[in-house]
Amino acid sequence: MPKMKTKSSAKKRFKMTASGKVKASQAGKQHGMIKRTNKFLRNARGTTTLSAPDAKIVKSYMPYAR
Repeated sequence: MPKMKTKSSAKKRFKMTASGKVKASQAGKQHGMIKRTNKFLRNARGTTTLSAPDAKIVKSYMPYAR
């Protein structure tokens, strides 16, 4: 049986936590900061955990990340 492939884009964007949740960076911070509010920029710092439906999709892309 051949190895299952991991999506390269997913392994660059997401990390798995020890409890099995998917950790991702906040969206909307790549460009266009002038038009964003200070509250948005403050709240979008760091990382966040994905919701359960989104995490299920990402986990299918990374079969060996347990």
